[in-house]
Amino acid sequence: MDKFYHFLTLAGIGLYWLLVAGVTIRVVLKRRAVSVSLAWLMIIYILPVLGVACYFLFGELNLGRKRAERAKEMFTPFEKWFSQLNDCNAHNPETMGRHIYRIDELCNNRLGLPALSGNTLSLQQSPNEILHSIIEDIENAQSSIRMVFYIWHPGGLADSVASALIQAAKRGVDVKLLLDSAGSPRFFRSPWYRMMQDAGIEVIQALEVKMWRIFLRRLDLRQHRKIIVIDDEIAYTGSMNLVDPAYFKQNSGVGHWVDIMVRITGPTVNVLSAIHCWDWEVETGERHLPRLPECKIDESEFQHPIQVVPSGPGMPEYLIYQVLTLAINQANRSVRITTPYFVPNADLLETLKMTAQRGINVELIIPHKNDSMMVQWASRAFYSELLSAGVKIYEFYGGLLHTKSVVIDDQFCLVGTVNMDMRSLWLNFEVTLAVDDEEFTKQMSWLQDSYIKQSHTVVLEEWEKRSLFSRFLERVFYLFNPLL
Repeated sequence: MDKFYHFLTLAGIGLYWLLVAGVTIRVVLKRRAVSVSLAWLMIIYILPVLGVACYFLFGELNLGRKRAERAKEMFTPFEKWFSQLNDCNAHNPETMGRHIYRIDELCNNRLGLPALSGNTLSLQQSPNEILHSIIEDIENAQSSIRMVFYIWHPGGLADSVASALIQAAKRGVDVKLLLDSAGSPRFFRSPWYRMMQDAGIEVIQALEVKMWRIFLRRLDLRQHRKIIVIDDEIAYTGSMNLVDPAYFKQNSGVGHWVDIMVRITGPTVNVLSAIHCWDWEVETGERHLPRLPECKIDESEFQHPIQVVPSGPGMPEYLIYQVLTLAINQANRSVRITTPYFVPNADLLETLKMTAQRGINVELIIPHKNDSMMVQWASRAFYSELLSAGVKIYEFYGGLLHTKSVVIDDQFCLVGTVNMDMRSLWLNFEVTLAVDDEEFTKQMSWLQDSYIKQSHTVVLEEWEKRSLFSRFLERVFYLFNPLL
């Protein structure tokens, strides 16, 4: 019997190392950044069994067979819909500023999606302003409401939004709501889920999390977009989830979440509606492409185009990442980044350093306290390198700064759902607006000024005095970069 158990032990060890060898070959053969591959190999070999399990769960982009097939089949008809916007008189490259011109070319060539003029934008900065504006627009809806969010957390004004949606459905408005399964578990356990369904609202769990699927689909691939489209006339997008901060994560020790949303009218609304339709079809197989915008605008409205930049499985790879690096590289005077989660890959890190080293004023605003301890420590692993290159870093003390924005030369900005980490830039369903509107960009810059006033400036000489234990934690969590 002892020999039998000894044989089983040796067989188990042998099978495990065969598995490790197979995963190692898989990691080496995958085309990705060398630093990412090395990090995965370290995790696999340092954490026996757990490392291999982590790779199966998080190591590769796997949407699931059914969704992946849908996304592949959808690309051509959606690209055709996008490309028809080039015939719309709201697309006029001759009137575009230099910042957005190349971004328009990039998105047009890769996705068929052009930048469109003739929009109005309203920057909304407080939760009360945002949620009351959404409620008012829902109450005035006539035909349709489309929403997609990562998190819907019941409580406070979020419940008022839910009530407004139910009333809209009862008066005949077609309401479709897509919520990430992992991000919105409390909503799906709350009475609101059933109440909405009873009112005729279609509520779908995006990327539903089930234990038996853990090895069939990457679990940290999430639906991270935040989009509202009402009557194909009004749209919202930005950093804020459907939550009332006074009722959300009050025990996390990070304070209120600080967010923005952008309210939009004009032809860009139809593009955001199409992005919602993409997400809806990925989950349900149902196609509901919106009408094309009329685009009847005067020459005086040709200024200030907006480029919608979506990303995620089925979309062109790394499109948002390409737009981000292109925007930074085009800066002549300044780059100011606001992000809650900062864990860049090596290329983005070098881009920021090089930009500062060529004399551009590069500023990074991130929260002092984060709801993710791993991200908080991993972010700080980059401070010394960035500060030495001339990048200015500000830690925000007024809550969890959740705004995601990049302001270039005080003339052009990126605003949306994307964090400065690998999961957002390379993996999730995300959306960003590239806005060539100097007045709107100035508002974003003033808002960032207000963030800096509530921040502590990180000084290199002081930072280098931190404890050896802090340095150790930074490097340990930095090694988990692929999972962050």
